[in-house]
Amino acid sequence: MLKVGLTGGIGAGKSEVSRMLVSYGAVLIDADKIAREVVEPGTEGLAAVVEAFGAGILAADGTLDRPALGAIVFADPAKLAVLNGIVHPLVGARSAELEAAAGPDSVVVHDVPLLTENGLAPLYDLVVVVDAAPATQLDRLTRLRGMAKPEAEARMAAQATREQRLAVADLVIDNDGPLEALEPQVRKVWGELLERAAAR
Repeated sequence: MLKVGLTGGIGAGKSEVSRMLVSYGAVLIDADKIAREVVEPGTEGLAAVVEAFGAGILAADGTLDRPALGAIVFADPAKLAVLNGIVHPLVGARSAELEAAAGPDSVVVHDVPLLTENGLAPLYDLVVVVDAAPATQLDRLTRLRGMAKPEAEARMAAQATREQRLAVADLVIDNDGPLEALEPQVRKVWGELLERAAAR
């Protein structure tokens, strides 16, 4: 099994890259998706988040009101650290379960948005970074996701810098250009991952 950490800043196009890797045969473990699952109604994760931040972060139907929670934690590094302290161990445990279920010859891609920030690079056999210029990220967040510019800038500022991400990268996928320029790069990286998996 080859364990790959896949990361990139918000708006860099990591989701598109992970979708392509799955289409080639990778087993995807999506930390964001798991992070949503571990705070669904009835979970210990949601109970702990409510205990830490109050019932005001719940929507009328009892689900987590993500924008309300985001407004609290993205403006305050200490509160973000509290949230991460609740969610990350739960995500880690679930990720380990999913990885254990993958076959021994699998290329397992862990899609981890905050890989750099949380010092997780050593957990993987190699790290793939999806890279885009900050101006490109900002354009995608405001134009494609409809975020207000200040919110997009705050989200970007809460993450590692481009230089910090590139410093932990074994392989880099440049996604500063159009979508059609992305696919050949991802295919090339997939070839390298298969070679490394076979060599293990």
